[in-house]
Amino acid sequence: MVCGALGVPAPASAQTAPGLRDLAAQAAHDVRRLVSTDSAVVLSIGGLTAAIGHGADRTLSDGMATSPSMKGLFAAGETLGGARMQTAGALASYAIGRVTGNETVARIGADLIRAQIVTQMMTGAVKTATGRTRPDGTQYSFPSGHAAATFATATVLQRNLGWKVGVPAYAVAGYVAASRIQVRRHFLSDVAFGAALGIVAGRTVTIGRGDRRFALAPTAVPGGAGVSMTWTGR
Repeated sequence: MVCGALGVPAPASAQTAPGLRDLAAQAAHDVRRLVSTDSAVVLSIGGLTAAIGHGADRTLSDGMATSPSMKGLFAAGETLGGARMQTAGALASYAIGRVTGNETVARIGADLIRAQIVTQMMTGAVKTATGRTRPDGTQYSFPSGHAAATFATATVLQRNLGWKVGVPAYAVAGYVAASRIQVRRHFLSDVAFGAALGIVAGRTVTIGRGDRRFALAPTAVPGGAGVSMTWTGR
């Protein structure tokens, strides 16, 4: 309380979760905060990774789609990474925190909701602007909304709860990103830039919390794809 009176933000553990009416206003504020050096660094990394992976897009997509060992392996990715599932998880976290009186859980849920709002706005805008054709011939391939949504969630969790939670969350996000390539819904460059958008959204709604020094994104490796960790400075 003293910190607040002096105009100094309260510690993350002491912050209370916003009400539902406040979430939309906070999301609008988050959109304005997207323009930053931090965001530019992450998007540059994502753009460079997408550009490097672009040359291997078709080869990697065909290889993963036709690999007998990968058949059925990524079936859960469609559901796990969908906007509905990610948003439902965010809303559930917020509701559980509110009902139980756990402000930490409610605040993380609020962060997750805001991150999904910002993510969907960014991915929708870029998809419409680029209009890239998917590997399966349908529209709006670039960037991957599934990758963006799951990397946004992973980033929020890592920033609030640390790397012990962040590492498995990023592993799930990497699995979802790989699944989009394997089922021919996206190319590597799509999921790489989608991941960057999700990371930017997650970092933007959690400014002032967590470790800001690393960015993670999908990358091409011999015979498949992986997740790279890049130092971005303080």
